[in-house]
Amino acid sequence: MRRTLPAAFVALFISLNGCAKDYSLAPPADSELITVTVKVPEELEAETMQVMYRSTLCTFTDHTASGQPYKRDGYQRTDIQPVRQGQSDLYKARLSIDGGGACQWRLSNVIFGVAYGNPTRFGESVKYGAGGGVVVIFDHNNSPRGGADIEVDGDLTIKKDYYPWLSEAFLGGYRKQISLAGEGNIYLSYQASQARQVYFEPVLHSEFLVSSIGPKVKKKGSYATFNYPDGSVEDVARATPDFRRLQAVRLAVESKK
Repeated sequence: MRRTLPAAFVALFISLNGCAKDYSLAPPADSELITVTVKVPEELEAETMQVMYRSTLCTFTDHTASGQPYKRDGYQRTDIQPVRQGQSDLYKARLSIDGGGACQWRLSNVIFGVAYGNPTRFGESVKYGAGGGVVVIFDHNNSPRGGADIEVDGDLTIKKDYYPWLSEAFLGGYRKQISLAGEGNIYLSYQASQARQVYFEPVLHSEFLVSSIGPKVKKKGSYATFNYPDGSVEDVARATPDFRRLQAVRLAVESKK
């Protein structure tokens, strides 16, 4: 596991006698596990999972916007690369609920998802944008991406549709990106405090590409132009494609087959 920790966070573990407290993760061998499984479409790849642990023992002092000090739980992130299961399209990671160590770390949340591994297939200058992400919160704290939109009981199964979205932006510097357009925000966010199995299946409809060209001048009435896979065009202030429209286009095509 690769562990990253801000310098300021390390400092908060210095005890009164000047000795550093051991803040390392040390999951016990018999720790209960949560299995996260991602079914990865052929054109995509599984992203590295960002796993957050928290401690009520190793706290630190933070400050409000007005400068008032208050105590916060300690936190530590570790990155885990999910492992492909044989030659299948399933990738798994097992997360210890008990993070162990002197701080008695407990699993708080995990951020994971899928992305285009080779965005240049859409053009030499194309970079990967966003979309295809999932946040699962296992306690009652917010994740680095905020709180949960959906609360579930028991295990969590997520199956969602996604469409390739090729966008060109000019304001603030030229960017050409390929993203995954889906339902809701860039990250689907769940609270699943009782889950022991988390399963994510993104369904990529690669043949239904939507493209957009952003405005070149910032002025009133200057909108982005969206080109949908059925040939229709829409000039709107919306920042992302109309997901319901994409669904309707695909279903209309599939109904004729």
